Amino acid sequence: MILDLIQAPLFILLVGIAIVVGMILVFRLNAFIALITAAIVVSVLAPGEASVKIARVAEAFGTMAGRVGIVIAMAAIIGDCLTRSGAADRVVRSLMRLFGEKRAAGALMSSGFVMSVPVFFDTVFYLLLPLARSTHRRTGMRYLMLILALGAGASITHSMVPPTPGPLILAGLMRIDLGVMILMGLAVSLPTGIVMYFFIRWWSARFDIPMRSIHSTEPEPIVIPDERLPGLLPSILPILLPVFLISLHTCVDSLARAEERREQAAQVTGAAPAQDAPATTIRQAARVTSMAGDPNLAMFVSAVIAAGVWIVHQRPARGEFSRVIEISLTSAGVIILITSAGGAFGAMLKEANVGEAIEKALFWGESPVGGLQLMLLGFFSAFLIKFAQGSSTVAMMTAGGMMAALLQDIGPLGYHPVYIAIAVGFGAQCGNWMNDSGFWVFAKMGGLTETETLKTWTVTVSTTAVVGLLVAMVLAVLFPLA
Repeated sequence: MILDLIQAPLFILLVGIAIVVGMILVFRLNAFIALITAAIVVSVLAPGEASVKIARVAEAFGTMAGRVGIVIAMAAIIGDCLTRSGAADRVVRSLMRLFGEKRAAGALMSSGFVMSVPVFFDTVFYLLLPLARSTHRRTGMRYLMLILALGAGASITHSMVPPTPGPLILAGLMRIDLGVMILMGLAVSLPTGIVMYFFIRWWSARFDIPMRSIHSTEPEPIVIPDERLPGLLPSILPILLPVFLISLHTCVDSLARAEERREQAAQVTGAAPAQDAPATTIRQAARVTSMAGDPNLAMFVSAVIAAGVWIVHQRPARGEFSRVIEISLTSAGVIILITSAGGAFGAMLKEANVGEAIEKALFWGESPVGGLQLMLLGFFSAFLIKFAQGSSTVAMMTAGGMMAALLQDIGPLGYHPVYIAIAVGFGAQCGNWMNDSGFWVFAKMGGLTETETLKTWTVTVSTTAVVGLLVAMVLAVLFPLA
């Protein structure tokens, strides 16, 4: 009886949460130590051969580090070089002249909103953070408001609008036309973003959180006069280049995959395959962009450009250049450790079958009623899975698969199933806490403590999810598309 309780997935989840929260908030230990300890304990309690229980923690840690390591390291270099060269200041001053200083937070939120459609949230936050820091130094605008606006804008479209993986997978699982998913994702995201902009202005004013140096031993760079700043094009190129390259590959790869599906359908029906020269060209282009649009290479090239801009315009001494790069990589190393440990923790919760336990708790053999209650069910299913294992994409995949299976046994909904997919997407944003890499990216790159991040970022993202769900429900009633 006791053994069954110890191995119960929900008990293991509670143990993991208690370890993380207790070690970080109560004992004030480093987040990496807390997360890796929780991952090891969860893995030991989870099913599996004793010989692999520790090895799989290291494997999951390495997998996450392989996914984010180079991107984080290069982003840290880009951020420091943009700041020290004056490139970030140049972009901010140009934005201020274009939109006005009073709209700086809106400009950053809009930038994150647009850039996160084809690019992962982490990468967008890394790229735009130097602009938020420069805006604060130049205007004195609340630093917390700027980074919350930037992060919220990026998180909304990251979970709502293809071609980011989560909503793309949702559309496939629920057999929703990709064009409809993109259109309705944007239709829900835009009013959600507007509401959240005003919420962030109000919520950020409740906290007195200064902009801190990300490097504990390094002061913030001095403000550079206008005449010594680089031009706008070289200043913004390190930000736009990876976005362009990654987006280009996403578009070309989508066209190539569509062509492959068309040819497969032709083979099934027995139709003769068409000799389509443009299709062949698209597939060839996809092979080229798969390398050029790889986030690791794109960020590496941008780091080289950012460093070059700093060298050309500010001419740092060789020793200073090496010292700053080393400081950047040291800071990135800490973030990589914490992010990878969080990934390992989430993977071990998956090994403990936490997702299946939550699924059984939600669906105990009875089919839920239809209507808007299905949207609520999809939202809370994704929220619980997200809270348990940390990955928004995994939460969308799991909850989306569950909802797709339910829809097969339910009659007419009265609205298009795209609204259920959107509800699942917002649910996967809710409850962003310490087992999510985005939490640590915001905390460590933004210079906030864990407690400050829980009070500001977690509340903001969770509020975004609830507002988005309400907007989706209203649109489902007003524009059912059925």
